[in-house]
Amino acid sequence: MIRFDDAEAFAAALAALPAPDAGSIALAHERQALLTKPAGALGRLEEIAAFMAGWQGHPRPVLERVKAVVFAGNHGVARHGVSAFPPEVTAQMVANFRSGGAAINQFVRTAGASLEVVALDLERPTADIAQGPAMSSAECLAAINAGAATVASDLHLLLVGEMGIGNTTPAAALCVQALGGSARDWCGRGSGLDDEGVARKIAIVETALATHRVRCTSPFETLRHLGGRELAAMAGAILAARMLRIPVMLDGFICCASIAPLVAVRANFLAHCLAGHCSAEQAHARLLERFGVEPLLRLDMRLGEASGAAVAVPIVRAALAAHDGMATFAEAAVAQVP
Repeated sequence: MIRFDDAEAFAAALAALPAPDAGSIALAHERQALLTKPAGALGRLEEIAAFMAGWQGHPRPVLERVKAVVFAGNHGVARHGVSAFPPEVTAQMVANFRSGGAAINQFVRTAGASLEVVALDLERPTADIAQGPAMSSAECLAAINAGAATVASDLHLLLVGEMGIGNTTPAAALCVQALGGSARDWCGRGSGLDDEGVARKIAIVETALATHRVRCTSPFETLRHLGGRELAAMAGAILAARMLRIPVMLDGFICCASIAPLVAVRANFLAHCLAGHCSAEQAHARLLERFGVEPLLRLDMRLGEASGAAVAVPIVRAALAAHDGMATFAEAAVAQVP
């Protein structure tokens, strides 16, 4: 299990990211060229197969152990009316996840994945980022390690999602700090805010940035000052997955925003990640474009809870099934076009 002893260990891991196995990628491409189809006929499915081969270190990768993790946290900033729902809904939805009644429960079953739900001190919301740092250093490190602890070394694919009333506000603040632009660029309607609610959110993000910007001197400090427990946990899980060479399927805006501070300092951080979908939250498309990542799906979803990531898993299964199961031209006695 990966664990970060302190903020310096988190930074050291980010500075020493492992790379995929180039030899396995090359062999996967060689196999694709021999399969009974025109070159490139399966498009991105061929790219996915090679991607998975690189991280598994095997030219014929498998997808047997897939896990979705939903991290839940509450936010002091919710007191400003930046969500269409009250904070108690976070705990209510955690109970729904655990009883099997949420969308993610249905999607992980369809995807052939397991589900873990991690509730992070729901009775103790983070501090209001408009007034002070969201977390202490110890609280932020604990959240990061809670995320890292969910990543087993034998996984073939990790899906990461969240639940937290008000969390599009810290997510927007993280994006402004890490990637630039204005609060208006990154603030959307979230779970259904009206125009007045969006205006409140923009004002809160502007206040938070004015309060904390000079202290956001590293990804850890940015997460600590502007983020939330579930955001820090997602960042910890995704970094731990990279250290263990496990591919990650990203979910929506909040999931992607959680790693924006990491991407800002390490442009290749996303090399082990696929983007499951592009959500209807207006800033998600902008964030994926800044990341240089093309999503697998565009279904106008905006639910969070790893739902878009889970819906995309069958695409990876299809890619690997074709890669492993198709006959070569020689095996099928089919003439190969030069």
